[in-house]
Amino acid sequence: MHRLPLSPNTAEVPQDRQIATSFAYKLKAAGHVAYFAGGCVRDRLLGKEPKDYDIATSATPAQVTRLFPGSNEVGAHFGVVIAKDHGVMVEIATFRTDGSYKDGRRPEAVTFSTPEEDAQRRDFTINGLFEDPETGEVIDFTGGQADLEAGVLRAIGNPADRFAEDSLRLMRAVRFATTLGFEIEAGTWAAMQDHAAGLQRISPERIRDEFSRIIVLPARRRGLELLVDSGLIQYFLPEVLPLIGCDQPPEWHPEGDVYIHTRIMLEMLGDDASLELCLAVLLHDIAKPPTRTYDEEAGRIRFNGHDALGATMAEEILRRLKYPNHVIEDVAFMVSRHMQFMNVQQMRTSKLKRFMATPTFPQELELHRVDCASSNGFTDNLEYLIEKREEFAAEPLIPKPLVTGHDLIALGVPSGPRFSEILEAVQTEQLEGRLTEREQALEWVKGLVGAS
Repeated sequence: MHRLPLSPNTAEVPQDRQIATSFAYKLKAAGHVAYFAGGCVRDRLLGKEPKDYDIATSATPAQVTRLFPGSNEVGAHFGVVIAKDHGVMVEIATFRTDGSYKDGRRPEAVTFSTPEEDAQRRDFTINGLFEDPETGEVIDFTGGQADLEAGVLRAIGNPADRFAEDSLRLMRAVRFATTLGFEIEAGTWAAMQDHAAGLQRISPERIRDEFSRIIVLPARRRGLELLVDSGLIQYFLPEVLPLIGCDQPPEWHPEGDVYIHTRIMLEMLGDDASLELCLAVLLHDIAKPPTRTYDEEAGRIRFNGHDALGATMAEEILRRLKYPNHVIEDVAFMVSRHMQFMNVQQMRTSKLKRFMATPTFPQELELHRVDCASSNGFTDNLEYLIEKREEFAAEPLIPKPLVTGHDLIALGVPSGPRFSEILEAVQTEQLEGRLTEREQALEWVKGLVGAS
């Protein structure tokens, strides 16, 4: 066992750490061992503020609940109790050894054990660290501190065993390596490739949650590459694989194939890009392989209809992964429209305003920016839209209607397709600036109705 004191931290102690520390002190005062465990220790050693604190203890769940009345025995069968104070929740888990993992997700049973044995059941060495809250001592049974210093992600013990126990650890390995910028140790990497098919035992929801956390990271390009190179992506998003080697017209895409193009786009996105935007970038050209043709007369590659088919494929992929409806709808919509940006300078004012008025437009504009910047470098449509956005900023893109359905009823217009056509025609004239007043618009409608 290797011990290394934490560097002194003179900053004000955050409330969640204060509360977790008080819980640990209460456990120790009752005669139990109590350590901070896992991610909170790792993050502190990396100079990051932990998102939450977990405690590992020698106290049994029954002893923990007696010490903390009102705590939640969410996983008492596995030795886990949630204690709360001032809205801060701390997971308190009894030191344990896990039994067999028949389903590749969770142990059949657990046996309460020692800190040394508890550390050995965890996934990666950097997550197998303990810290004594009282002394600041880091207690390391797995070599995690050395791996933290070296920037290495290493499975504890036999990597094949760790991934066979819980196959979601395959996705977690990619997430940790991407988040921290760590290299995956060779034996761990080989085991990931060998056990990639284990993801088939994991629910789409759990895979989705890990994938979502990966794809929004600043280093999302590397995350995608690790998912592809490890073979993991084959088991939850195989549609990405045909992008590799799918060549494109060099005059429009000098950067290379669709996979290269997509990776560059992901890398160019800002660090705070939304989940919807990251997914739309990943999937915007997902239908290029099935729509690829070669136009002999023009002597060039074409992908006719890849935007429409891509929207359909994006919806199917995201439904398969159980994404919420609002995410699916926004992503599919952005994919369906990404080719329309080439026509914005030819759009009438009314059509352009409608195009720009959609809730997803700011994200679509960013998708268009990285789409061009990663390929042909053309910026004329982007600059045009930015100018128009400033020009139109003084008033709503879609102003309050000058004429309503009640007005049409009063004019004797019967319900039916003509009804909505007239309203749209009035709005078009309004957006074009040819109708600006209500009375003027009503007279225009009277003339339209009379002429028909």
